[in-house]
Amino acid sequence: MTLPKSKNSLPVKKQSASASGGGAKAKAPSRKRGPRSLYTAAELHEIFRRFSVQRPEPKGELDYINAFTLLIAVVLSAQATDAGVNKATKALFSAADTPQKMLALGEAKVGDYIRTIGLWRNKAKNVIALSKALIDDYAGKVPEDRDELVKLPGVGRKTANVVLNVAFGRHTMAVDTHIFRIGNRIGLAPGKTPEQVEQGLLKVIPAEYMRHAHHWLILHGRYVCKARKPDCPICVIADICKSKEKTTDVPAPLVPIAPLKEAFPAEV
Repeated sequence: MTLPKSKNSLPVKKQSASASGGGAKAKAPSRKRGPRSLYTAAELHEIFRRFSVQRPEPKGELDYINAFTLLIAVVLSAQATDAGVNKATKALFSAADTPQKMLALGEAKVGDYIRTIGLWRNKAKNVIALSKALIDDYAGKVPEDRDELVKLPGVGRKTANVVLNVAFGRHTMAVDTHIFRIGNRIGLAPGKTPEQVEQGLLKVIPAEYMRHAHHWLILHGRYVCKARKPDCPICVIADICKSKEKTTDVPAPLVPIAPLKEAFPAEV
């Protein structure tokens, strides 16, 4: 016997094939992609080609002797200037250029060497803990793996990327304030976080220029595309740059410039 329909009853919708599991599967929601670079592959190649002509062998501004002292210098450089770190580490590295020697100095003595650097007490503690971890877990050697590096006291992703790039020649991108600014200001690799900018740059920088791209971008941000106001008249990519802040479309003459200073050679 068929029951009469209630006036308040709603019509029953037929279940679609996709909803019932039959037929074609429903499309998965697409992932939102971050902002893309504003530059074509040809423009990107030309940007880094010019940087390579301007600084064929770019150097960082931190002094170091080997992979260990480079790691320590980068850890100490957080919220401090490279010049200030170099003044403090000149004597420190003369006294201790290995994890074993650094550990033997002790936290108090390390603190005496670096007390001119901001946050020196906490940094001295990290230097000793880092040295001990290298001895206990890595036979006194600096690991060549990012995941292992970031396990060390005081070492974050940026520090790990610097060490991998400078000491071991890896194609990494350490995003500091300068690179983060450039990535967003000129639309090279826009991102809301340093890691987003890092991943964007790794995707768009031509492979043949990745080895030195980290230094080129830092030096460009520090001396040309400055934080308060970009110095566009001395910019070699002014004609390519798509920043809304730029003041000229005429690029500076593309000539090699002398290195700012020579760091101690890395012994790795």
